[in-house]
Amino acid sequence: MSGPPSGLRPRRSDSGGPRRPRKSAAFTVLTGVFVLYSLFPLVWLAINATKTQRDYVSTFGFAFGHSFALFDNVAQTFAYHDGIFGRWLLNTVMYVVVGAGGATLLAALGGYGLAKYRFPGRRIVLGVVMGAIAVPSTALTVPLFLLFTRVGVVNTPWAVIIPCLITPFGFYLMWVFSDQAVPTELIEAARVDGSGELRTFARISVPMLAPGIVTVALFTIVATWNNYFLPLIMLTSEKWKPLTTGLNDIKLQTYSAAGGQNPLQNVILTGSLLTIIPLIVAFLFLQRYWQAGLAAGSVKE
Repeated sequence: MSGPPSGLRPRRSDSGGPRRPRKSAAFTVLTGVFVLYSLFPLVWLAINATKTQRDYVSTFGFAFGHSFALFDNVAQTFAYHDGIFGRWLLNTVMYVVVGAGGATLLAALGGYGLAKYRFPGRRIVLGVVMGAIAVPSTALTVPLFLLFTRVGVVNTPWAVIIPCLITPFGFYLMWVFSDQAVPTELIEAARVDGSGELRTFARISVPMLAPGIVTVALFTIVATWNNYFLPLIMLTSEKWKPLTTGLNDIKLQTYSAAGGQNPLQNVILTGSLLTIIPLIVAFLFLQRYWQAGLAAGSVKE
């Protein structure tokens, strides 16, 4: 039996073994620069969250203080204003679970339906989705505020949750992924066996769409968790604010109230550190599903 064509044979080095891909020094340096750029503010935040208020203003930014005050700062953060930080944290989790979770579900259903079903107006729907991707969400915030004012949902959680349910980019991503990852023949075979459309989607399509669903979930979780402008416009009641606008209120109190005589930088920094920890945990937990699915999809038999 003859071997593979010469164009498909792995290249070998002079020593007879397979030739390894060349390492680009410029690419390595560029990657290192981006890593340092990403870690620079995180390291600064982690160090300064361990300082007391006095050490924060009297020591170098990347030097630890005279005492390790992280746990005291955490306790002070949660005790601030009768424990309002804990309420902001619960609000943010609620917005993520309902808003980002609902957005991921709607994007998966919509993208799958657009990819696997043929219906009148399909191209128009796709064009509307593509156009919506080009419109920045901040440009729609003021019109949404005027609309929600008439409906009567301003200053309620629904004013934040409803806009978060719509993610045009997630819809487009699930459409592309569904079109490539789910064979149409497999769906038709399930129909011949008597499987309903929802059952086919849940039992057959969802496992193959898992990498795309996790990707959309990560995007929507980060976008909802870091959402600032929308709740800033929609919410005035302190009890419904998320962490982003809540921490901004503490900052305004620190730098404007009483001429800055009530410094709370240690609370702001500790609250900021506590705010990003759930996102890091979410990425670390979900990336293995994401990478495993992408690696499986890259192998072609």
